[in-house]
Amino acid sequence: MYDSIFSPSFGNRPTQLVGRERTLDRLETGLHARPGSRERASLILGQRGSGKTVLLLEMGDRARAEGYAVCTPTTTSNDMPERIIEKLAVERDRLLGPQHPTLAEAGLSVLGVSASLRMPQAQTGVSFQGRLTALVGELNANDIPVLILVDEVQANSEPIRQLVIAYQELVGEGANITLGMAGLPGAISATLNDHVLTFLNRSTRIRLGAISTGDVDAYFGQSFDALGVQADASLRARAAQSTQGSPYMLQLVGHYIVLGATEGKPVTSDLVDEAIELAKTDFETDVCDTTLRALSDVDIDFLNAMTADGEKSRTSDVANRLDVSVDYAQKYRRRLIDSGVVEAAGRGYVRFAVPYLADHLRKING
Repeated sequence: MYDSIFSPSFGNRPTQLVGRERTLDRLETGLHARPGSRERASLILGQRGSGKTVLLLEMGDRARAEGYAVCTPTTTSNDMPERIIEKLAVERDRLLGPQHPTLAEAGLSVLGVSASLRMPQAQTGVSFQGRLTALVGELNANDIPVLILVDEVQANSEPIRQLVIAYQELVGEGANITLGMAGLPGAISATLNDHVLTFLNRSTRIRLGAISTGDVDAYFGQSFDALGVQADASLRARAAQSTQGSPYMLQLVGHYIVLGATEGKPVTSDLVDEAIELAKTDFETDVCDTTLRALSDVDIDFLNAMTADGEKSRTSDVANRLDVSVDYAQKYRRRLIDSGVVEAAGRGYVRFAVPYLADHLRKING
């Protein structure tokens, strides 16, 4: 059967965002907030597959509908500043027309800048901050607010430092600008701890948690009906439970059920089990393996020690298994919490925050 609804690959936009309505409403509130308010800068923290990129894209669509000039998700590569200038120049031409006079041509001075920036290329002697200020000033002079969206924020990123410093100065000058950034919890935590970027500690932080099983079940029901897939409530509930609230697992499980379904025949229990196993294999490769590659050997030793437990682990038990002091284990407990791989589960306890990571480690270790 053809799948026209589920989109199980990174960066693809699903037909509907499931269980993120409140988060989107919160992001949209920032677009309407007074320029300079803390709601105008948002940091989205989430593990791989949690839907960070999709949220940024949706935020961009809503901002365009509100009349914003939007610089869509830009990754923090070394050329990020140039990409931002290029994209905002395209937005300026889209909104004002390529023949619209620049600040200098119109004799305007906004935010203390009067400059012609018809060409987005780097100009000798003009910094990224100067060019961004001129573009924002030109757009604001025509009552057009600006939204810059950055995806995959990396720790200790010089391009991020340049952008945030420029944003802070623009805010101080009264510019109508909004900033949205997304990244893994560890990268966002390191960025917030950067002594140059303390300004970001006054931003709105949104941590993406698991989607409720009820929301996933309802979405499966709606999507299967639209595709003509016959799945009874108990099988649909089993499929929803298997996602463990992960948006990426939701797309994977739904996709494999649809691919395996036969038109005009009900979905079987064996088909659902097979779809779940296929989805888990993809998830472990795409998310679990990638998560582990970013960790140190001691981080992984800590996680391996946790796999001996059930739903949660006592930190002192983990320390005993590693033959280290509790204070030493606490250091790595904190590192793993900051990175979003585990989460606190009561005083002295932690549990895995990444679905199927414990199972994946058990498989690796035989």
